[in-house]
Amino acid sequence: MILPIIAYGDPVLRKVCEPISADFLGLQQLVADMYETMYNAYGVGLAAPQIGQSVRLFVIDTSPFGEDDDLPQEEQDLLKNFKKTFINAKILKEEGEEWGFNEGCLSIPEVREDVYRHETITIEYDDENFNRRTDVYSGLIARVIQHEYDHIEGILFTDRISGLKKQLIKRKLQNIMDGKTRPDYRMKFVAKKGR
Repeated sequence: MILPIIAYGDPVLRKVCEPISADFLGLQQLVADMYETMYNAYGVGLAAPQIGQSVRLFVIDTSPFGEDDDLPQEEQDLLKNFKKTFINAKILKEEGEEWGFNEGCLSIPEVREDVYRHETITIEYDDENFNRRTDVYSGLIARVIQHEYDHIEGILFTDRISGLKKQLIKRKLQNIMDGKTRPDYRMKFVAKKGR
């Protein structure tokens, strides 16, 4: 089922999410709905708070990046085949040079900014079968994971840009909160208080 994506301004996007237990009711359906919702919005990642669930869960499928001919073939192949569910994730280490990449977010439509993140991460998480894993990722995969991980920590990519850039996008963010933005996927907007 395609779910509405929660728009910038909703308090659920600012909460540090709660862990999920293996007996979490409806988890398999929730994960399936998140993938369907993400694909419907042409995203490469989606975190549970973005559909209104304050739990430590996010899904990633980087296959659209695998079509980028500017990347080496080896990296394209890696990206084309990376689809993973992360439950109760904890980034243990961020290493390497910070590098910039123009990021966007399904909860913040029509806003894109360069964000600097570490090249390599070590992450511990439960997979969809609740097997505990520790993996190391680099490049675009690491970046997408860091972006989605931020969501379960109550952090948005706009928190990682300069004060000047925040001022420049202030009007766009207000338009999102006011429901004046109309992406081509379902969204749930926060009505401005006092209306």
